Amino acid sequence: MTIERVRNPHPIYFAGAFATGGLLTFMVHLNGELARYGNPLFSSWTAHGTGIIAAIILLLLIHRRGTPTLGKAAGAPLWAYFGGISGAATVILTSTAVNSPLGLSGTLALGLAGQVAFSVAADSWGLFGLQKRRPDPRDVTALGLVVMGAALIILFGRGAA
Repeated sequence: MTIERVRNPHPIYFAGAFATGGLLTFMVHLNGELARYGNPLFSSWTAHGTGIIAAIILLLLIHRRGTPTLGKAAGAPLWAYFGGISGAATVILTSTAVNSPLGLSGTLALGLAGQVAFSVAADSWGLFGLQKRRPDPRDVTALGLVVMGAALIILFGRGAA
């Protein structure tokens, strides 16, 4: 007889996830506003340009502190270098969608449904070096609920598409 360990994460993880979701919503809104006054490509360049400037400042601050180097890091897999491309595409597509009849809530609902569906697929196929894991009934139920919630928001929400 095996005893399964019940996961009971610390509340700080829930607070962090909730705060990150709020920040993501705010970011999508701001990118949509940039796209409305410019275009989606301008929105993506602005978001990523700001990130580059922040990263350079952070690297300069770390370099000045004389932080010891950790040595040469192991080479990243090839797919790891495509994160910037998918990030730029995400900003362009969400900036376009948020200014469509979908609005902010429809855009975020579809994005969440896509993330959950891709996560279940990545687990079941063992993508990105993950261990293969068959979706259990809880995973399938969660996916179904998220997709149904997204459909409700899009089809029956205020300003339905």
